[in-house]
Amino acid sequence: MKKITVLTVILLFSEVVLAQKTNSVLADLSAKKEKYGAIAQQIWGFAEIGYQEEKSVALLQETLRNEDFIITKGVAGIPTAFIAEYGEGLPVIAILGEYDALPGLSQEAIAEKKSAGKAAGHACGHHLFGTASTAAAIEVKNWLKANHKKGTIRFYGCPAEEGGSGKVYLVREGLFNDVDAALHWHPADANDANPGSALANKSAKFRFYGVASHAGMAPEKGRSALDGVEAMDMMVNMMREHIPSDARIHYVITNGGKAPNVVPDFAEVYYYVRHGNRKMVVDIFDRITKAAEGAALGTGTTMKYELIGGTHELLPNTTLQKIMYTNLVKVGGVQYTEAEKEFGKQIIQSLGIENGDLSKAAVIQPYKNLDPSFGSTDVGDVSFTVPTAGMGSATWVPGTPAHSWQAVAAGGTDIGNKGMMVAAKTIALTAIDLFLHPDQIVKAKAELEEKRGKDFKYTPLLGDRKPALDYRK
Repeated sequence: MKKITVLTVILLFSEVVLAQKTNSVLADLSAKKEKYGAIAQQIWGFAEIGYQEEKSVALLQETLRNEDFIITKGVAGIPTAFIAEYGEGLPVIAILGEYDALPGLSQEAIAEKKSAGKAAGHACGHHLFGTASTAAAIEVKNWLKANHKKGTIRFYGCPAEEGGSGKVYLVREGLFNDVDAALHWHPADANDANPGSALANKSAKFRFYGVASHAGMAPEKGRSALDGVEAMDMMVNMMREHIPSDARIHYVITNGGKAPNVVPDFAEVYYYVRHGNRKMVVDIFDRITKAAEGAALGTGTTMKYELIGGTHELLPNTTLQKIMYTNLVKVGGVQYTEAEKEFGKQIIQSLGIENGDLSKAAVIQPYKNLDPSFGSTDVGDVSFTVPTAGMGSATWVPGTPAHSWQAVAAGGTDIGNKGMMVAAKTIALTAIDLFLHPDQIVKAKAELEEKRGKDFKYTPLLGDRKPALDYRK
Protein backbone atom coordinates (compact mmCIF):
# COMPACT_ATOMS: atom_id res chain seq x y z
CA MET A 1 0.00 0.00 0.00
CA LYS A 2 1.28 3.45 -0.92
CA LYS A 3 2.36 5.42 2.14
CA ILE A 4 0.31 8.58 2.62
CA THR A 5 2.45 11.44 3.90
CA VAL A 6 1.38 14.72 5.46
CA LEU A 7 2.54 16.49 2.29
CA THR A 8 0.35 14.21 0.16
CA VAL A 9 -2.67 14.99 2.30
CA ILE A 10 -1.99 18.72 2.06
CA LEU A 11 -1.65 18.53 -1.72
CA LEU A 12 -4.83 16.51 -2.07
CA PHE A 13 -6.70 18.94 0.15
CA SER A 14 -5.37 21.88 -1.88
CA GLU A 15 -6.56 20.26 -5.11
CA VAL A 16 -10.04 19.74 -3.66
CA VAL A 17 -10.24 23.34 -2.47
CA LEU A 18 -9.04 24.61 -5.84
CA ALA A 19 -11.62 22.47 -7.67
CA GLN A 20 -14.35 23.87 -5.44
CA LYS A 21 -13.25 27.42 -6.20
CA THR A 22 -13.15 26.66 -9.92
CA ASN A 23 -16.65 25.19 -9.80
CA SER A 24 -17.83 28.26 -7.91
CA VAL A 25 -16.52 30.55 -10.65
CA LEU A 26 -18.20 28.51 -13.37
CA ALA A 27 -21.48 28.33 -11.46
CA ASP A 28 -21.48 32.06 -10.79
CA LEU A 29 -20.94 32.92 -14.46
CA SER A 30 -23.59 30.41 -15.52
CA ALA A 31 -26.06 32.10 -13.18
CA LYS A 32 -25.32 35.47 -14.81
CA LYS A 33 -25.71 34.32 -18.42
CA GLU A 34 -28.98 36.21 -18.91
CA LYS A 35 -27.53 39.40 -17.43
CA TYR A 36 -24.50 39.40 -19.70
CA GLY A 37 -26.55 38.21 -22.66
CA ALA A 38 -28.78 41.27 -22.28
CA ILE A 39 -25.73 43.57 -22.24
CA ALA A 40 -24.30 41.93 -25.35
CA GLN A 41 -27.57 42.22 -27.22
CA GLN A 42 -27.86 45.92 -26.37
CA ILE A 43 -24.44 46.46 -27.95
CA TRP A 44 -25.51 44.29 -30.92
CA GLY A 45 -28.39 46.72 -31.34
CA PHE A 46 -26.17 49.79 -31.06
CA ALA A 47 -23.90 48.47 -33.87
CA GLU A 48 -21.46 51.38 -33.58
CA ILE A 49 -18.46 51.55 -35.92
CA GLY A 50 -14.84 52.25 -34.99
CA TYR A 51 -14.14 55.24 -32.73
CA GLN A 52 -17.87 56.00 -32.60
CA GLU A 53 -18.81 53.38 -29.95
CA GLU A 54 -20.10 55.89 -27.37
CA LYS A 55 -23.20 53.94 -26.24
CA SER A 56 -21.38 50.61 -26.14
CA VAL A 57 -18.56 52.06 -24.07
CA ALA A 58 -20.94 53.79 -21.67
CA LEU A 59 -22.76 50.51 -21.01
CA LEU A 60 -19.57 48.52 -20.36
CA GLN A 61 -18.13 51.27 -18.16
CA GLU A 62 -21.32 51.39 -16.10
CA THR A 63 -21.26 47.61 -15.69
CA LEU A 64 -17.66 47.64 -14.46
CA ARG A 65 -18.09 50.73 -12.28
CA ASN A 66 -20.97 49.04 -10.49
CA GLU A 67 -18.58 46.21 -9.66
CA ASP A 68 -16.04 48.48 -7.92
CA PHE A 69 -13.68 48.92 -10.86
CA ILE A 70 -11.87 52.25 -11.17
CA ILE A 71 -12.53 53.66 -14.65
CA THR A 72 -10.07 55.78 -16.62
CA LYS A 73 -11.78 57.23 -19.68
CA GLY A 74 -10.40 58.49 -22.98
CA VAL A 75 -6.96 56.89 -22.73
CA ALA A 76 -4.34 57.37 -25.47
CA GLY A 77 -6.29 60.33 -26.83
CA ILE A 78 -9.25 58.16 -27.87
CA PRO A 79 -12.67 59.06 -26.46
CA THR A 80 -13.96 55.47 -26.69
CA ALA A 81 -10.88 53.80 -25.20
CA PHE A 82 -10.78 53.15 -21.46
CA ILE A 83 -9.21 51.12 -18.68
CA ALA A 84 -11.09 49.57 -15.75
CA GLU A 85 -8.99 48.33 -12.84
CA TYR A 86 -9.48 46.49 -9.57
CA GLY A 87 -6.98 45.46 -6.93
CA GLU A 88 -3.39 46.39 -6.26
CA GLY A 89 0.06 44.94 -6.60
CA LEU A 90 1.41 42.16 -8.75
CA PRO A 91 0.71 40.35 -10.93
CA VAL A 92 -1.17 42.64 -13.27
CA ILE A 93 -3.40 40.60 -15.58
CA ALA A 94 -5.03 42.33 -18.54
CA ILE A 95 -8.21 41.23 -20.28
CA LEU A 96 -8.89 42.81 -23.67
CA GLY A 97 -12.37 43.76 -24.85
CA GLU A 98 -13.64 45.06 -28.21
CA TYR A 99 -17.00 46.49 -29.24
CA ASP A 100 -16.89 48.03 -32.75
CA ALA A 101 -19.20 46.91 -35.57
CA LEU A 102 -18.62 46.75 -39.33
CA PRO A 103 -20.21 49.19 -41.78
CA GLY A 104 -22.76 47.94 -44.30
CA LEU A 105 -23.58 44.64 -42.59
CA SER A 106 -26.94 45.33 -40.99
CA GLN A 107 -28.90 42.13 -40.40
CA GLU A 108 -31.82 40.88 -38.34
CA ALA A 109 -31.30 37.94 -35.99
CA ILE A 110 -32.99 35.51 -38.38
CA ALA A 111 -31.80 32.75 -40.69
CA GLU A 112 -32.40 34.66 -43.90
CA LYS A 113 -30.73 37.74 -45.30
CA LYS A 114 -32.74 40.75 -44.15
CA SER A 115 -31.40 44.15 -43.13
CA ALA A 116 -32.18 45.43 -39.66
CA GLY A 117 -32.27 48.95 -41.05
CA LYS A 118 -28.99 50.06 -39.51
CA ALA A 119 -25.80 51.42 -41.04
CA ALA A 120 -23.64 48.66 -39.56
CA GLY A 121 -23.72 45.21 -37.99
CA HIS A 122 -21.68 43.07 -35.60
CA ALA A 123 -20.37 40.70 -38.26
CA CYS A 124 -17.24 40.01 -36.20
CA GLY A 125 -19.08 39.55 -32.91
CA HIS A 126 -17.35 42.29 -30.98
CA HIS A 127 -20.51 42.92 -28.95
CA LEU A 128 -19.90 39.45 -27.51
CA PHE A 129 -16.15 40.03 -27.24
CA GLY A 130 -16.44 43.12 -25.06
CA THR A 131 -19.18 41.68 -22.89
CA ALA A 132 -17.53 38.31 -22.22
CA SER A 133 -14.26 40.02 -21.31
CA THR A 134 -16.16 42.32 -18.97
CA ALA A 135 -17.84 39.30 -17.35
CA ALA A 136 -14.48 37.55 -16.94
CA ALA A 137 -12.86 40.61 -15.38
CA ILE A 138 -15.72 40.97 -12.89
CA GLU A 139 -15.58 37.29 -11.96
CA VAL A 140 -11.83 37.48 -11.37
CA LYS A 141 -12.43 40.56 -9.20
CA ASN A 142 -14.95 38.60 -7.16
CA TRP A 143 -12.45 35.77 -6.76
CA LEU A 144 -9.63 38.09 -5.66
CA LYS A 145 -11.93 39.76 -3.14
CA ALA A 146 -13.41 36.54 -1.75
CA ASN A 147 -10.00 34.90 -1.33
CA HIS A 148 -8.14 38.00 -0.11
CA LYS A 149 -5.62 37.68 -2.91
CA LYS A 150 -3.18 40.39 -3.88
CA GLY A 151 -2.95 41.39 -7.52
CA THR A 152 -4.54 43.59 -10.16
CA ILE A 153 -7.14 42.70 -12.76
CA ARG A 154 -7.39 45.23 -15.56
CA PHE A 155 -9.94 45.45 -18.37
CA TYR A 156 -8.86 47.29 -21.51
CA GLY A 157 -11.69 48.80 -23.52
CA CYS A 158 -10.31 48.63 -27.05
CA PRO A 159 -12.12 50.51 -29.85
CA ALA A 160 -11.84 50.33 -33.63
CA GLU A 161 -10.15 46.96 -34.06
CA GLU A 162 -11.68 46.76 -37.54
CA GLY A 163 -9.06 48.76 -39.41
CA GLY A 164 -8.59 51.51 -36.84
CA SER A 165 -5.70 49.86 -34.94
CA GLY A 166 -7.08 51.08 -31.62
CA LYS A 167 -4.83 48.91 -29.43
CA VAL A 168 -1.71 50.17 -31.20
CA TYR A 169 -2.21 53.63 -29.72
CA LEU A 170 -2.63 52.11 -26.27
CA VAL A 171 0.60 50.13 -26.70
CA ARG A 172 2.41 53.18 -28.11
CA GLU A 173 1.27 55.19 -25.07
CA GLY A 174 2.91 52.62 -22.77
CA LEU A 175 -0.35 51.50 -21.20
CA PHE A 176 0.70 47.83 -21.25
CA ASN A 177 4.22 48.36 -19.91
CA ASP A 178 3.39 47.17 -16.38
CA VAL A 179 1.18 44.26 -17.47
CA ASP A 180 2.38 40.72 -16.72
CA ALA A 181 0.03 38.82 -19.08
CA ALA A 182 -2.78 39.69 -21.47
CA LEU A 183 -5.79 37.50 -22.31
CA HIS A 184 -8.23 37.88 -25.18
CA TRP A 185 -10.65 35.89 -27.30
CA HIS A 186 -12.65 36.18 -30.49
CA PRO A 187 -16.03 34.96 -31.71
CA ALA A 188 -15.76 32.06 -34.14
CA ASP A 189 -17.57 29.01 -35.50
CA ALA A 190 -15.57 26.57 -33.36
CA ASN A 191 -13.92 26.30 -29.94
CA ASP A 192 -10.13 26.36 -29.79
CA ALA A 193 -7.25 27.81 -27.80
CA ASN A 194 -4.39 26.91 -30.10
CA PRO A 195 -1.20 28.93 -30.59
CA GLY A 196 -1.74 30.64 -33.92
CA SER A 197 -0.58 33.85 -35.53
CA ALA A 198 -2.18 36.56 -37.65
CA LEU A 199 -0.85 38.83 -40.37
CA ALA A 200 0.76 42.20 -39.93
CA ASN A 201 -1.23 44.94 -41.63
CA LYS A 202 -0.70 48.46 -42.94
CA SER A 203 -3.45 50.57 -44.45
CA ALA A 204 -3.87 54.01 -45.99
CA LYS A 205 -6.25 56.18 -47.97
CA PHE A 206 -4.72 57.52 -51.21
CA ARG A 207 -6.29 60.78 -52.34
CA PHE A 208 -5.91 62.14 -55.86
CA TYR A 209 -6.59 65.75 -56.83
CA GLY A 210 -7.30 66.79 -60.40
CA VAL A 211 -9.07 69.53 -62.35
CA ALA A 212 -12.83 69.52 -62.87
CA SER A 213 -14.36 70.30 -66.26
CA HIS A 214 -17.29 69.37 -68.50
CA ALA A 215 -16.57 65.83 -69.62
CA GLY A 216 -18.33 66.34 -72.96
CA MET A 217 -17.73 69.98 -73.90
CA ALA A 218 -14.24 70.58 -72.50
CA PRO A 219 -12.57 67.28 -71.54
CA GLU A 220 -9.13 68.63 -72.55
CA LYS A 221 -9.32 71.14 -69.70
CA GLY A 222 -9.85 68.48 -67.09
CA ARG A 223 -7.48 66.18 -65.25
CA SER A 224 -9.33 63.23 -63.77
CA ALA A 225 -8.58 62.27 -60.19
CA LEU A 226 -10.38 59.01 -60.92
CA ASP A 227 -7.86 58.32 -63.68
CA GLY A 228 -5.17 58.62 -61.02
CA VAL A 229 -6.94 56.07 -58.80
CA GLU A 230 -7.53 53.63 -61.67
CA ALA A 231 -3.95 53.96 -62.92
CA MET A 232 -2.70 53.24 -59.40
CA ASP A 233 -4.99 50.23 -59.07
CA MET A 234 -3.80 48.85 -62.41
CA MET A 235 -0.14 49.11 -61.41
CA VAL A 236 -0.75 47.55 -58.00
CA ASN A 237 -2.65 44.68 -59.60
CA MET A 238 0.30 44.03 -61.94
CA MET A 239 2.57 44.13 -58.89
CA ARG A 240 0.72 41.17 -57.36
CA GLU A 241 2.73 38.83 -59.60
CA HIS A 242 5.93 40.07 -57.97
CA ILE A 243 5.19 39.85 -54.25
CA PRO A 244 5.23 36.78 -51.97
CA SER A 245 2.28 34.48 -52.66
CA ASP A 246 1.19 34.63 -49.01
CA ALA A 247 0.90 38.43 -49.03
CA ARG A 248 -2.49 40.09 -49.38
CA ILE A 249 -3.49 43.41 -50.95
CA HIS A 250 -7.08 44.67 -50.83
CA TYR A 251 -8.58 47.96 -51.90
CA VAL A 252 -11.89 49.73 -52.35
CA ILE A 253 -12.57 52.99 -54.21
CA THR A 254 -14.25 55.13 -51.56
CA ASN A 255 -14.80 58.15 -53.81
CA GLY A 256 -14.80 58.01 -57.59
CA GLY A 257 -16.56 61.26 -58.45
CA LYS A 258 -20.19 62.30 -58.44
CA ALA A 259 -21.41 62.43 -62.05
CA PRO A 260 -20.18 60.91 -65.35
CA ASN A 261 -20.32 64.24 -67.20
CA VAL A 262 -18.05 65.96 -64.68
CA VAL A 263 -14.34 65.20 -64.76
CA PRO A 264 -13.77 64.43 -61.06
CA ASP A 265 -11.32 66.69 -59.30
CA PHE A 266 -11.14 64.34 -56.30
CA ALA A 267 -11.01 60.57 -55.90
CA GLU A 268 -9.93 58.28 -53.09
CA VAL A 269 -8.92 54.64 -52.77
CA TYR A 270 -8.46 52.76 -49.48
CA TYR A 271 -5.72 50.06 -49.38
CA TYR A 272 -4.76 47.24 -46.99
CA VAL A 273 -1.46 45.31 -47.15
CA ARG A 274 -0.99 42.09 -45.15
CA HIS A 275 1.79 39.57 -44.60
CA GLY A 276 3.05 37.32 -41.82
CA ASN A 277 6.11 39.54 -41.33
CA ARG A 278 5.74 43.24 -40.64
CA LYS A 279 8.97 44.07 -42.49
CA MET A 280 7.52 42.59 -45.69
CA VAL A 281 4.33 44.62 -45.14
CA VAL A 282 6.36 47.82 -44.95
CA ASP A 283 8.26 46.90 -48.12
CA ILE A 284 5.09 46.16 -50.11
CA PHE A 285 3.37 49.27 -48.78
CA ASP A 286 6.31 51.44 -49.88
CA ARG A 287 6.05 49.97 -53.39
CA ILE A 288 2.34 50.80 -53.45
CA THR A 289 3.06 54.42 -52.55
CA LYS A 290 5.49 54.55 -55.50
CA ALA A 291 2.72 53.26 -57.76
CA ALA A 292 0.46 56.02 -56.44
CA GLU A 293 3.11 58.64 -57.13
CA GLY A 294 3.61 57.29 -60.66
CA ALA A 295 -0.13 57.26 -61.28
CA ALA A 296 -0.39 60.90 -60.30
CA LEU A 297 2.53 61.84 -62.54
CA GLY A 298 1.09 59.97 -65.50
CA THR A 299 -2.41 61.44 -65.18
CA GLY A 300 -1.48 65.04 -64.45
CA THR A 301 -2.93 64.89 -60.97
CA THR A 302 -1.48 65.23 -57.49
CA MET A 303 -1.62 62.67 -54.70
CA LYS A 304 -1.47 62.62 -50.93
CA TYR A 305 -2.01 59.66 -48.66
CA GLU A 306 -3.10 59.31 -45.06
CA LEU A 307 -1.83 56.36 -43.04
CA ILE A 308 -4.89 54.85 -41.36
CA GLY A 309 -3.66 51.79 -39.49
CA GLY A 310 -0.78 49.43 -38.93
CA THR A 311 -0.45 46.33 -36.79
CA HIS A 312 2.22 43.78 -35.95
CA GLU A 313 1.71 40.10 -36.66
CA LEU A 314 0.35 38.11 -33.71
CA LEU A 315 3.03 36.45 -31.57
CA PRO A 316 1.59 33.39 -29.80
CA ASN A 317 2.79 32.41 -26.34
CA THR A 318 2.59 28.64 -25.87
CA THR A 319 3.11 28.81 -22.10
CA LEU A 320 -0.10 30.78 -21.69
CA GLN A 321 -1.93 28.99 -24.50
CA LYS A 322 -1.55 25.61 -22.81
CA ILE A 323 -3.10 26.98 -19.63
CA MET A 324 -5.96 28.52 -21.57
CA TYR A 325 -6.52 25.31 -23.55
CA THR A 326 -6.74 23.24 -20.37
CA ASN A 327 -9.38 25.61 -19.04
CA LEU A 328 -11.34 25.59 -22.29
CA VAL A 329 -11.52 21.79 -22.14
CA LYS A 330 -12.76 22.10 -18.55
CA VAL A 331 -15.49 24.55 -19.61
CA GLY A 332 -16.62 22.66 -22.72
CA GLY A 333 -18.43 23.82 -25.85
CA VAL A 334 -21.90 25.02 -26.83
CA GLN A 335 -25.02 22.87 -26.67
CA TYR A 336 -27.87 23.75 -29.05
CA THR A 337 -31.58 23.47 -28.29
CA GLU A 338 -33.86 21.92 -30.91
CA ALA A 339 -34.90 25.39 -32.09
CA GLU A 340 -31.24 26.41 -32.39
CA LYS A 341 -30.48 23.27 -34.39
CA GLU A 342 -33.21 24.25 -36.85
CA PHE A 343 -31.79 27.78 -37.05
CA GLY A 344 -28.33 26.31 -37.61
CA LYS A 345 -29.54 24.07 -40.43
CA GLN A 346 -31.04 27.08 -42.20
CA ILE A 347 -27.82 29.04 -41.81
CA ILE A 348 -25.78 26.14 -43.18
CA GLN A 349 -28.15 25.91 -46.15
CA SER A 350 -27.76 29.65 -46.82
CA LEU A 351 -23.99 29.16 -46.90
CA GLY A 352 -24.27 26.39 -49.49
CA ILE A 353 -22.48 23.92 -47.25
CA GLU A 354 -23.14 20.25 -47.89
CA ASN A 355 -23.13 17.88 -44.91
CA GLY A 356 -22.74 20.66 -42.34
CA ASP A 357 -22.00 19.44 -38.83
CA LEU A 358 -23.70 21.41 -36.04
CA SER A 359 -22.12 19.18 -33.38
CA LYS A 360 -18.82 21.00 -33.98
CA ALA A 361 -20.12 23.77 -31.69
CA ALA A 362 -19.99 21.37 -28.73
CA VAL A 363 -16.48 20.11 -29.47
CA ILE A 364 -13.13 21.52 -28.31
CA GLN A 365 -10.66 21.39 -31.18
CA PRO A 366 -7.43 19.44 -30.52
CA TYR A 367 -4.43 21.40 -29.29
CA LYS A 368 -1.92 22.04 -32.08
CA ASN A 369 0.21 24.76 -33.61
CA LEU A 370 -1.84 26.53 -36.25
CA ASP A 371 -0.81 28.00 -39.58
CA PRO A 372 -1.05 31.82 -39.58
CA SER A 373 -4.52 33.20 -40.06
CA PHE A 374 -4.95 35.41 -43.11
CA GLY A 375 -6.70 37.98 -40.94
CA SER A 376 -5.06 40.70 -38.88
CA THR A 377 -5.59 42.09 -35.40
CA ASP A 378 -4.17 44.93 -33.34
CA VAL A 379 -3.71 42.37 -30.56
CA GLY A 380 -0.47 41.72 -32.46
CA ASP A 381 1.12 44.85 -31.02
CA VAL A 382 0.05 43.81 -27.52
CA SER A 383 1.59 40.37 -28.07
CA PHE A 384 5.01 41.91 -28.81
CA THR A 385 4.81 43.91 -25.58
CA VAL A 386 3.45 41.42 -23.03
CA PRO A 387 2.88 37.63 -23.05
CA THR A 388 -0.52 37.17 -24.68
CA ALA A 389 -2.92 34.26 -25.11
CA GLY A 390 -6.21 34.03 -26.97
CA MET A 391 -8.99 31.65 -27.88
CA GLY A 392 -12.09 31.35 -30.02
CA SER A 393 -15.51 30.06 -29.08
CA ALA A 394 -18.47 28.93 -31.17
CA THR A 395 -20.65 32.02 -31.19
CA TRP A 396 -21.59 31.34 -34.84
CA VAL A 397 -23.07 28.31 -36.55
CA PRO A 398 -20.24 25.95 -37.62
CA GLY A 399 -19.06 26.86 -41.12
CA THR A 400 -19.98 30.53 -40.81
CA PRO A 401 -17.29 32.96 -42.01
CA ALA A 402 -16.62 36.17 -40.15
CA HIS A 403 -17.83 39.41 -41.74
CA SER A 404 -20.97 37.77 -43.11
CA TRP A 405 -24.67 38.41 -42.54
CA GLN A 406 -24.88 34.91 -41.08
CA ALA A 407 -22.39 35.91 -38.37
CA VAL A 408 -24.46 38.99 -37.54
CA ALA A 409 -27.63 36.89 -37.33
CA ALA A 410 -26.22 34.23 -34.99
CA GLY A 411 -24.59 36.90 -32.84
CA GLY A 412 -28.02 38.36 -32.20
CA THR A 413 -29.36 35.07 -30.80
CA ASP A 414 -28.72 32.90 -27.76
CA ILE A 415 -26.24 30.91 -29.86
CA GLY A 416 -23.96 33.94 -29.64
CA ASN A 417 -24.66 34.39 -25.93
CA LYS A 418 -23.79 30.76 -25.17
CA GLY A 419 -20.47 30.95 -27.00
CA MET A 420 -19.74 34.22 -25.25
CA MET A 421 -20.08 32.57 -21.84
CA VAL A 422 -17.68 29.79 -22.86
CA ALA A 423 -15.10 32.51 -23.45
CA ALA A 424 -15.92 34.38 -20.23
CA LYS A 425 -15.47 31.23 -18.15
CA THR A 426 -12.25 30.17 -19.88
CA ILE A 427 -10.63 33.59 -19.56
CA ALA A 428 -11.65 33.93 -15.91
CA LEU A 429 -10.18 30.53 -15.02
CA THR A 430 -6.98 31.30 -16.94
CA ALA A 431 -6.50 34.61 -15.13
CA ILE A 432 -7.07 32.91 -11.78
CA ASP A 433 -4.49 30.26 -12.68
CA LEU A 434 -1.95 33.02 -13.32
CA PHE A 435 -2.67 34.64 -9.95
CA LEU A 436 -2.19 31.23 -8.29
CA HIS A 437 0.91 30.26 -10.30
CA PRO A 438 3.11 33.32 -10.92
CA ASP A 439 5.93 31.01 -12.01
CA GLN A 440 4.00 30.52 -15.25
CA ILE A 441 4.15 34.27 -15.85
CA VAL A 442 7.93 34.16 -15.44
CA LYS A 443 8.08 31.32 -17.96
CA ALA A 444 5.78 33.16 -20.38
CA LYS A 445 7.93 36.30 -20.21
CA ALA A 446 11.06 34.28 -20.95
CA GLU A 447 9.32 32.77 -23.98
CA LEU A 448 8.31 36.21 -25.23
CA GLU A 449 11.82 37.56 -24.94
CA GLU A 450 13.23 34.55 -26.78
CA LYS A 451 10.72 34.82 -29.64
CA ARG A 452 10.97 38.54 -30.25
CA GLY A 453 14.72 38.72 -29.62
CA LYS A 454 16.66 40.44 -26.87
CA ASP A 455 17.38 43.47 -29.07
CA PHE A 456 13.73 43.95 -30.01
CA LYS A 457 12.52 47.54 -29.97
CA TYR A 458 8.86 48.22 -30.50
CA THR A 459 8.14 50.51 -33.45
CA PRO A 460 4.47 51.00 -34.40
CA LEU A 461 3.73 50.57 -38.09
CA LEU A 462 1.44 53.60 -38.01
CA GLY A 463 4.29 55.82 -36.84
CA ASP A 464 3.50 58.87 -34.74
CA ARG A 465 0.18 59.77 -36.32
CA LYS A 466 -2.68 60.68 -33.99
CA PRO A 467 -5.58 58.22 -33.67
CA ALA A 468 -7.57 58.14 -36.93
CA LEU A 469 -10.82 59.02 -35.17
CA ASP A 470 -12.61 59.88 -38.42
CA TYR A 471 -11.46 56.92 -40.53
CA ARG A 472 -15.04 55.58 -40.80
CA LYS A 473 -16.56 58.97 -41.68
